[in-house]
Amino acid sequence: MNAVRRIRLFAVAGLTLAVSLGLGLGSPAKAAPAAPKLVQDDCVKCHAQPPADIASAGAGHKKITCFDCHASHRPASKNNIPQCSQCHTGKKHYELANCLGCHKNPHTPLNIILSGNITDPCLTCHSPQIEQLKQFPSKHTKLYCSTCHNVHGKIPACTQCHKPHYAEQTAGDCKKCHKAHQPKNVAYGKEVPNKECGGCHKKALDLLTASQAKHKSLACVYCHQDKHKMVPACQSCHGTPHPAAMLAKFKGCGDCHNIAHDLNRWDAPSKTAPVKASPGKPAKKK
Repeated sequence: MNAVRRIRLFAVAGLTLAVSLGLGLGSPAKAAPAAPKLVQDDCVKCHAQPPADIASAGAGHKKITCFDCHASHRPASKNNIPQCSQCHTGKKHYELANCLGCHKNPHTPLNIILSGNITDPCLTCHSPQIEQLKQFPSKHTKLYCSTCHNVHGKIPACTQCHKPHYAEQTAGDCKKCHKAHQPKNVAYGKEVPNKECGGCHKKALDLLTASQAKHKSLACVYCHQDKHKMVPACQSCHGTPHPAAMLAKFKGCGDCHNIAHDLNRWDAPSKTAPVKASPGKPAKKK
């Protein structure tokens, strides 16, 4: 009896399942197809140039994806061009208006061509330079930053505006003595050759070169150390070789030894030589 009942129950269940499947009552509801999701590789299919720009000169933008800036695509997004301030905040420079005035292509953000007379925007990042220009006034102080740096990051050669001290002088040679933002604060090391000094101090170098004294073998920077216009005392090298009684009769070493670049030229005209009467005129009577 139990076996018969089991058979009947299985039959009824099977019939019920067949009817349900036929009517679709037992099948799960079909989900709506998901919208296709864009991936990074999809962008380049239509927008080839921006990824190429970023690859060549993207700077910090190389570290992010297209979707970090362009969160969605039109028409789903009415405006998918972000503001620079979406990421760039916290510095004075980022408070400037019209970022695209200098950073014309956000995919190459540091390829900056500066047009017009620009200074103030530069100073929001390059403050030490303006401090030097103010502390050491020169003609450079009156220039706009863009006068020399018309392309961001460009360091022009000094010879672009200034005549070199000698024909072979390079921009690297200029930097041995001059700093662009404090050009009159001339300081140098021991490696500067005499010909660089002679560019401005030709007479002194010519006298030194023609001299027969031991000073001839010295570099200009040996005596004029570290800072421009530094004139050493003779005693710094030579001590006081003469007795005090002798030194008391003369104002300085040059009274006997002439100048340091032309030592011991006693054949130079004496300051106390008698004045000769002009030719054709009798001497004045006392």
